[in-house]
Amino acid sequence: MAELEDSPAPSRITIWQGDITTLAVDAIVNAANSALAGGGGVDGAIHKAAGSELYTACAALGGCPTGEAVITPGFNLPARYIIHTVGPIWRGGKENEPELLRSCYRESFRVAVQNQCKSIAFSAISTGVYGFPKQQACSIAIEEAVQQSKILTEKMEIVFVCFDALTFNLYLNTLQQKGITLGE
Repeated sequence: MAELEDSPAPSRITIWQGDITTLAVDAIVNAANSALAGGGGVDGAIHKAAGSELYTACAALGGCPTGEAVITPGFNLPARYIIHTVGPIWRGGKENEPELLRSCYRESFRVAVQNQCKSIAFSAISTGVYGFPKQQACSIAIEEAVQQSKILTEKMEIVFVCFDALTFNLYLNTLQQKGITLGE
């Protein structure tokens, strides 16, 4: 874990390898498509685990633009909420993809704070079929978490959930490179 001591309310950043649908946190962040219709990867897994009520709730929202975030109940998940954010499709970095990905994290934090979440778990947004380079996406995710933790007025537990060991090690190395020490 990493405690961010210079924030007004120190937040804790952790990385965890496993299935995001099993976490009992206030909110998990879904790497959604713009129709919020479920799909492959983490999006499909979240929809499947949450149950059919999630499809109905997402349909009622009418979609979500890239870089923004919306919230639904967690339904059959241990998480109270699902924050759905639509990451950018990687097109070589020439179509504002890094800023859109940053916006996904900022907007997810905004929605979490609006809903009094004290814990949030992020999947690796845009790094699957959307093709965002994992190292760059990881750096953006951590930078935004650190930035947001500095402006939060209450402590929040921030978890980066990694599906595989490669992604876990990428997050671990990036945290260490950015000077965020891990430990008790």
